[in-house]
Amino acid sequence: MALATGATLSHIARESSDIRRLADFYKEVFGFEEIESPDFGDVKVIWLDLHGAFPMHLIQRNPSTKLPEGPYSADTSAVRDPSHLPMGHHICFSVSDFDSLVQSLKAKGIETFQKSLPDGKVRQVFFFDPDGNGLEVASRQA
Repeated sequence: MALATGATLSHIARESSDIRRLADFYKEVFGFEEIESPDFGDVKVIWLDLHGAFPMHLIQRNPSTKLPEGPYSADTSAVRDPSHLPMGHHICFSVSDFDSLVQSLKAKGIETFQKSLPDGKVRQVFFFDPDGNGLEVASRQA
């Protein structure tokens, strides 16, 4: 038996040195909307909501923290290549107009990796947000 019965996803958090840049990316690419944020004192945050899905909590990184921007942000890392994401850490979204999204990503110069499931019914595109966090978008079945 699970320790936490009735658990649901509350939100996803991302830490960033530039939460405005990250918020603008998620708003532009996926249609997130900014919502009221709780007061965390001197910690700057932006809360985003994706209607029908989940909120995202963007947290301003403490400048004294000496960590890479994201899990794959080191330019020398082999996993910085989006073709490594199908087996790595990522968040997946689904969209109804897959081809339009892929064209928009390419027009913005965002490096992508595409593949389809063996049955060909679901297409996937993998890429990184501005902080190096892995993202997947899957085509939504009608």
